[in-house]
Amino acid sequence: MDVSSFFRYPLEQIPYVLLALSLAFAVHEFAHAYTAYRFGDPTAANQGRLTLNPLVHLDLVGTIMIFLAGFGWARPVPVNRFYFKNPRVAGPLVSVAGPVSNLMLAFIFTFFLYLLTGLGWMDTLSERIALMINQIFLHIIHLNVVLFIFNLLPFPPLDGYRIIEDLVPNDTRAKMVQYEQYGIFLFLILAITPLGEYVFGPIFNTAVPFITDLMHVVLSPLL
Repeated sequence: MDVSSFFRYPLEQIPYVLLALSLAFAVHEFAHAYTAYRFGDPTAANQGRLTLNPLVHLDLVGTIMIFLAGFGWARPVPVNRFYFKNPRVAGPLVSVAGPVSNLMLAFIFTFFLYLLTGLGWMDTLSERIALMINQIFLHIIHLNVVLFIFNLLPFPPLDGYRIIEDLVPNDTRAKMVQYEQYGIFLFLILAITPLGEYVFGPIFNTAVPFITDLMHVVLSPLL
């Protein structure tokens, strides 16, 4: 049996994926924790989550899913909205901070890849080192774009669902919380079965190339 057939990525790319994944998850969860802290919620900080240490944020199942399905999740940062003076504003901003941080990270690494290539610095390196750097950058860009899109999907417990939950009226929010466990169950079915290909496949196959191409369009005239 070929073990590599179970993975979304070739075995030789696993180290690059792990590095990109650790960075993406750490920045994503730190963004949640920091934004909540700035709005007055010390919960995540008190639990040691206000850090860029990826080991604090990694979730075993969510990490495995990256390798099996191409998308995954980290351990959610605890947020206590009772600390917020204006939960209608703070709540959505805390939720969207994670995905936005992934998009910013993808944009930054796209910029530096353009810079390294455009200034000819990659040409001064050995072919092996240049290829390794290129692979690391491309995986960081790709995974961060994937996490940006994935986390904005309106399924619990993803950030997209939390944003909707924070914006709807209180009575609707109460109903969403009541039925949230069923939404999580549905999400897990889609995530771990081939059914997910029919739901997530078209989204990622369209949105990821679109955002990646858009970043290139924005950056190419500047370099």
